[in-house]
Amino acid sequence: MASWGLKSCSEEESSSISRSSIQEARQSRLISRQHGVSKHSGDRFIPNRSAMDFDMAFYLLTQTRKEKEKAAALASHPGQTYGKLLAERLLPNRNRILAFQARPPASSSTAEETREISRSADRMLLIPEMADDYYLNVLDWGSRNILSIALGRTVHLWNGTDGSTLEMMMAEDDLGAAASVSWAPDGRYLALGLNGSDVQLWDTDSQRLLRTLRGVHRSRVGSLSWSNHILTTGGKDGKVVNNDVRIRSHVVHSYRGHRGEVCGLRWSGSGRRLASGGDDNLVHIWDLRRASTATAPRTSQGPWIHRFDKHASAVKALAWCPFQSNLLASGGGGNDRCIKLWNTENGTCLDSVDTGSQVCSLLWSKKEKELLSSHGFGQNQLTLWKYPSFRKIIDLTGHSSRVLCTAVSPDGCTVASVSGDETLRFWNVFGSPETTKKSPPKPPPDLEPFSSFSRIR
Repeated sequence: MASWGLKSCSEEESSSISRSSIQEARQSRLISRQHGVSKHSGDRFIPNRSAMDFDMAFYLLTQTRKEKEKAAALASHPGQTYGKLLAERLLPNRNRILAFQARPPASSSTAEETREISRSADRMLLIPEMADDYYLNVLDWGSRNILSIALGRTVHLWNGTDGSTLEMMMAEDDLGAAASVSWAPDGRYLALGLNGSDVQLWDTDSQRLLRTLRGVHRSRVGSLSWSNHILTTGGKDGKVVNNDVRIRSHVVHSYRGHRGEVCGLRWSGSGRRLASGGDDNLVHIWDLRRASTATAPRTSQGPWIHRFDKHASAVKALAWCPFQSNLLASGGGGNDRCIKLWNTENGTCLDSVDTGSQVCSLLWSKKEKELLSSHGFGQNQLTLWKYPSFRKIIDLTGHSSRVLCTAVSPDGCTVASVSGDETLRFWNVFGSPETTKKSPPKPPPDLEPFSSFSRIR
């Protein structure tokens, strides 16, 4: 009985304590609501009136079908991206009928505001005999952190890790100077497009010529682009050719679409689509899945997905967006001066900006939503743009002639530029490298370019 009496006494005390605790909690919540210090802005099942725009909600509920179709058409109109973002920032929650809690305020500090960008180059190297030719692509930065630049018949290699340099001579005099260079994905093998129509493949570790691809073009090869083991070449003859470097009959497909020199080539990050720009002011988008994989070469007269004809001058500058796979940026020459953004899924021009000078090259940042362009005939500057607003962030000046080519380091921070003023400059544009650097992943054996050549001693 005594134990039962103690137990019943404890239950009564706990019951009275719990009732008082509930009353105190209710009173505390009431005081918090009166002073506006509630931790949550509302119940998850009850809309928050203070976060709602009743006029907009009424309009969205009562608008007619025609009004909805008109609004959808306007939203998909080219150039509306910035407008939608601006409206979202200035008028939050206006596209929602019910709001259960207010959106958090936007952060006041951004990477752009805290990042300092120097207007002058961090380093400069003299490069005598640099040809001032808009149509050449003589600069590339490989995955092993080695920068290659072609000067006449000599290819210079600069090691970004230790600063050492190396000169690599081409094999034969009658092949002409190098018109384009491009590193294979592994960063060891280098492709050279020559003025005499041939393409050379070099092993830079042993400084040995592995192979010469002959008969691909009838004149100089001014543009190159890799997609795994496929080396795509663009020539002055207007042809775009896919070469499988693993097999003897290397030409696997030839695209026809340009009426002038092909001066720009870029594979997308997925390796499915190829963009080509030409002296005929055209940009073509090609799909690898439509290309033949047969060993015998085949020619397609018009298998492009899209043909863009909005530029008024030659299109050399091409860049695929790293964070939006179907977005392509293109830049026109001296009579055009425009950077255009294309949706390669539906073929629409999303935006266009007149830069005021010839656009020679384009590079997307791997870290921020930014686009870098190089220019000529005016300030000969590099310009950094904010995407999608196309707001100019900064102009980088120092070159005294047009900036012909640019390349970005493997860590995505440093940009190298070459100019007709015979200088090579390095710019810290896209921020500082990460504290812990990871070595580039080694490609699978079946996708490694020149796997058969690397075993020949």
